[in-house]
Amino acid sequence: MDKLVSKLNMKKIRKDFPILGRKISGKKLVYLDNAATTQKPKAVIDALDEYYEQRNSNVHRGVHTLAEEATEAYEESRKKLARFINADRREIIFTRGTTEAINLVKFSLGFEKGDEIVTTVMEHHSNIVPWLMLKKKGIAVKFVDVNEDGLLEEEQYDDLITEKTKLVTVAHVSNVLGTINDVKKIAGIAHDSGALCLVDAAQSVPHMPVDVKQLQCDFLALSGHKMLGPTGSGALYGKKQLLEEMEPFQGGGEMIKTVSTEKATWNDLPWKFEAGTPNIADSIVLGAAVDYLQKAGMKNIREHEKDLTKYALSRLSEVKGLTIYGPEAGDRGGVVSFNLGDIHAHDLASVLNDDGIAVRSGHHCAMPLHTRLGIVATARASFYLYNTPAEIDKLVASLKRARKVFRL
Repeated sequence: MDKLVSKLNMKKIRKDFPILGRKISGKKLVYLDNAATTQKPKAVIDALDEYYEQRNSNVHRGVHTLAEEATEAYEESRKKLARFINADRREIIFTRGTTEAINLVKFSLGFEKGDEIVTTVMEHHSNIVPWLMLKKKGIAVKFVDVNEDGLLEEEQYDDLITEKTKLVTVAHVSNVLGTINDVKKIAGIAHDSGALCLVDAAQSVPHMPVDVKQLQCDFLALSGHKMLGPTGSGALYGKKQLLEEMEPFQGGGEMIKTVSTEKATWNDLPWKFEAGTPNIADSIVLGAAVDYLQKAGMKNIREHEKDLTKYALSRLSEVKGLTIYGPEAGDRGGVVSFNLGDIHAHDLASVLNDDGIAVRSGHHCAMPLHTRLGIVATARASFYLYNTPAEIDKLVASLKRARKVFRL
């Protein structure tokens, strides 16, 4: 761990995040809720201030200096994000995050009665609820199960996918189990049957190198706030040919080419799917977050989290009565969900908070998975590039204290 921490220059990285200097209940903050949202480096915070102080203007609609500067920054951010996942800039649609990106596909892909959608029980609600909403239109939704190790029962795809399957959708990384799914393989299975593949990459793009061409997916959704960027920012990647064939998500200004009292024609990609005034500031600042991640190095971040997760699983095994969910360290992202005895996850999280440790508790917007596991809730620690082994040690010490508090 020391070599990896040194490689990432952890001392400098932690100084870049002002909030890490906070104290909670008189104790230094240990932030382990990164799967919910990540903290922001000073460079990202400054980029937001700089936009509003220097170039606040609407985009694509003016020839004055501020408008031109805002438009240039907005489109440059799109290019940065496109390069980050190896896409064409025209294939990047700015959205408010993963949820809106998935809903864009739901509304625009053109589902018809009799179509089928195959998803999994480990999905976040944002990759389940939109599809369930289509059931009233006569569209079937099928679910791939997980095994006891938290891995997908991949052989079920052969039975669930039929000639009626229009879309196969899957999380790249589970936000509860940390399972890293073989998206390239699943996309191949979908394509062999004539179906499309959508990937929920909210928990992968921020934490590891992601190449949409290598994954061979048709759509990929991501959230900016989970990758050091602002809340309300994100994007949908879609293959250019598919996006050109799809109908617009919303109607209004900017997404049009011509309008008369009889009809309207649509703008070119990507603006065809960005109706109205977009979230200009946060989309621009997302580019600053991409800059920060690239400077740190996505391979470095992935290796750091792999080692940190391995260390966490080893240390957590020392806590008597602790149940950990998900696969082995080498097969998972930096997410560890657990329960301690019969303590409710919310009560456990409250005790940890008294020690300045922030973890998530509940069903993590994954109720079908928790039902499948036979539990109501879990506590979840999730790591990022600024977390350290010393923080894992504090988590373990706090869990041991919780055993005494609840007399386990």
